[in-house]
Amino acid sequence: MAEKENGAMKVDVDLVRQLAELLDTTQLTEIEVEDGDRRIRVARKAASVTAAAPVHYAAPPPPAASPTAVAALPTTEPAATPSNANAVRSPMVGTAYLAAEPSAPPFVSVGRQVQAGDTLLIVEAMKVMNPITAPNAGTVKAVLVENGQPVEFDQPLVVVE
Repeated sequence: MAEKENGAMKVDVDLVRQLAELLDTTQLTEIEVEDGDRRIRVARKAASVTAAAPVHYAAPPPPAASPTAVAALPTTEPAATPSNANAVRSPMVGTAYLAAEPSAPPFVSVGRQVQAGDTLLIVEAMKVMNPITAPNAGTVKAVLVENGQPVEFDQPLVVVE
């Protein structure tokens, strides 16, 4: 990785090249690797996304709710749109899954009570299934993503109040 030698940082150039190649093959815009207190982050500017290009790894959305998130909100109470201030956010870029498998019921639904540590959904990143858990007990006010939807780092996923 990276080490300090005589006060100057020594970088593992081969690792940086491998990470850059991984960016190209996975269409990611950035990747970060940590090993103890050492960390390497490789990023590139996102290419312009055309209508025909996949939007799985587009630039992160602005802090306001994205059009996809707004469409996923319940339509029965348009005036009572929940705040994203208490939203559980994605810790990584990946694909959100609301159930353990396609035929299984979703982990949570709007109105359901959850306890701290309960699984809210799964984010798949590089073939690894990462459970996203409730940080505290509360009621699910909104599910802001759809099953199989690509998500970005820090994107609001579920509102728990």
